[in-house]
Amino acid sequence: MTAALTAVDDDARMPLMEHLTELRDRLIKVALAVVIGMVIAFFLYNHIFNFLLEPYEQVASNRPESTLGDGRLLQVDPLEGFGIRMKLAAYGGIAIAMPVILWQLWQFVTPGLYAHEKRYAVPFLLSALFLFVLGAGLAYYTLPRALEFLVDIGGSDNFVTAFAPSKYFTLITYMMLAFGIGFEFPILLIFLQMAGILDVGTLKSGRRYAIVGICVLVAVITPSGDPISMLMLSVPMVLFYEISIIAGRILERRKRTAATA
Repeated sequence: MTAALTAVDDDARMPLMEHLTELRDRLIKVALAVVIGMVIAFFLYNHIFNFLLEPYEQVASNRPESTLGDGRLLQVDPLEGFGIRMKLAAYGGIAIAMPVILWQLWQFVTPGLYAHEKRYAVPFLLSALFLFVLGAGLAYYTLPRALEFLVDIGGSDNFVTAFAPSKYFTLITYMMLAFGIGFEFPILLIFLQMAGILDVGTLKSGRRYAIVGICVLVAVITPSGDPISMLMLSVPMVLFYEISIIAGRILERRKRTAATA
């Protein structure tokens, strides 16, 4: 009896162990991709530095009376330069490895999908990458306006703005990551509908609550907290919510057509 129960328990545990083993293997692949991306970003540091500094240089050129004027950052810690290089290498590594991260995520959840849903692998990956880049690009475009607002609201006649490198690069990288992740919102909603966790009716009935939740979420994840950045992120997310409802209707129509065929 004991041996039989042990055999049954081993059989029941096997799928779970295989699932955990697959998760471990995919996490290892993601970690290796991030490390390789970090090495690439480390050697591209000067290009990344100049690219990320450009929004502040725009503010400095438009506000010479309230900034250092030439867009230089103020370093007060002798170790800060090395720390910034390592941080930018880490963030750059994640950005470079994003295609691998999204692909491994898709491969991990694919076994739970039907055969006709697995064909969306490539569109899912390309759409997720496009939306992430689009969101990060919007954050980069928005940042000069947000910085000008923050400089002006603080009293430009009484302060000389000289950002510390760690504070500035943390702000811009978090902004780009927040916008990039926020723009993945429609992918998440469409995937949940494909998995049967959500449906169009639920999304439609919860529209008002979703809009309030989006505004609260944007206020939390937007590092600068300025109204310009929050508006630039919340409006697209609300539009994405509506687009996901339209996409859900199309998916349901296709399912009904496939069921009657």
